[in-house]
Amino acid sequence: MPRLILASSSAYRRELLARLGLPFTAQAPDIDETPLPGEAPHATALRLARAKAAAIAHLRPGALVIGSDQVATLDGEQIGKPGDHARALAQLQRMRGRRVLFHTALCLWDGRHADGKAQVEDVQTAVTFRDLPDAELDAYLRIEQPYDCAGSAKNEGLGIAILERIDSVDPTALTGLPLIALCGMLRRAGVPFFGAAAVSPGQ
Repeated sequence: MPRLILASSSAYRRELLARLGLPFTAQAPDIDETPLPGEAPHATALRLARAKAAAIAHLRPGALVIGSDQVATLDGEQIGKPGDHARALAQLQRMRGRRVLFHTALCLWDGRHADGKAQVEDVQTAVTFRDLPDAELDAYLRIEQPYDCAGSAKNEGLGIAILERIDSVDPTALTGLPLIALCGMLRRAGVPFFGAAAVSPGQ
């Protein structure tokens, strides 16, 4: 079993990865997450997921490093983390009754290869927000305070109450770490999931 490192400071991603029962450590990468001028939302997510994994892989040679990044979009425009109450309310007002697309990019960087072999994937989730009045949106924000969350709604918490529909091939993608896609990547990298039974690369 190679060393497995989650390139993230997110408690949500750590909780998700822990579900797999694999030993891992977490380390936050130091990278600039600013989108590039004219960069498409999915391209931003993929680039940052790869950059996060590469940054930690450079510090921890020989490890398997997981990088992930999420970008929310409405009408093709990126929706970032609000940072405060006023911006979060403005986001929710704009998104109510609308369908928002979340790109959750995943990268598994295999440091056992000299060239740092990487698997990357963009898992998309379409979220329809309920058409709620300002008073409810304001009350929700004051309870949950999701100001560090793109789209101002945490589906793993009270944010589920302001969502009407979630469409995705992976229910964990919206929370920030697509476990179905990750399991496939880890299997292809030969990581054993059940006891000492090794998984052959490519299975």
